Amino acid sequence: MNSTVALVLLVVAIAVVFGLCLYAWSLRKEVSRREAYRRDEDARAQQNSLENLDYVASALVQEQVEITEGAWRCKVLLEIIDPSLTERTEFQAFAEHYSRTQHLKTHSARQQLTARERMQEDKERLMAENDMREPVLEAARAVLKWRAQGKSALH
Repeated sequence: MNSTVALVLLVVAIAVVFGLCLYAWSLRKEVSRREAYRRDEDARAQQNSLENLDYVASALVQEQVEITEGAWRCKVLLEIIDPSLTERTEFQAFAEHYSRTQHLKTHSARQQLTARERMQEDKERLMAENDMREPVLEAARAVLKWRAQGKSALH
């Protein structure tokens, strides 16, 4: 192989490597951009969940929402924020009430029940609400107290 061909191949190889480096750099920038976007979305989702938790807990304390609906919503929001939160003793009433009422039908499934079945489920739900009213309201007050502590209260 003569030196001219070798030189041309070297220049082509350097150009290919340079091109691949530029492509890798652009891919890395895109990955970084997407990671930053995901972090922003996660932070926004967590902030929205915290705000919604404030609203639901306040509504529970003021008895503007049924115990079952409020407890279910608080449980789900706490799990979204941090799954370990539902294990805290002060918030366990939400999970306990959920476990006692999770078998009850909601929405369109409830509409498919006969009147007698709906009445039986309502009776069961009301009994669970009467038993769990104070623990759930106390848990809602604990949520509001916890939230008043600010960002440091999360962990």
